[in-house]
Amino acid sequence: MKMQESAQDYLESILILSQSKELVRATDICHYFGYARPTVSVFLKQLKENGYVEIDSQKNITLTESGAEIANDMYERHLFLTKFFTDIGVPEDIAAKDACRVEHYVSKETFAAMKDHFS
Repeated sequence: MKMQESAQDYLESILILSQSKELVRATDICHYFGYARPTVSVFLKQLKENGYVEIDSQKNITLTESGAEIANDMYERHLFLTKFFTDIGVPEDIAAKDACRVEHYVSKETFAAMKDHFS
């Protein structure tokens, strides 16, 4: 099953937020993206139903093993592509935005080849 770009972004955001916060909640994701609470709640429900996140009784959100795998893959791509774009002269803010778009569409094979070639 191919996961939607927005679902990948949500998982990646939970990973990023969990690096600086002990507990991640829906309000943190709202602030991260600038989205309204109902939008985030609908997405979190879908991610939970599909087994990518767990939400405890205090509404704390954690990634499941499969959710963490996707989030880590997206974040690795994002960091690599942002660095690659800045290394070739793209301003950092534009590089980060472009990396966020490209990370979803590059195949595993192409990304592995890019890492091997440029690392």
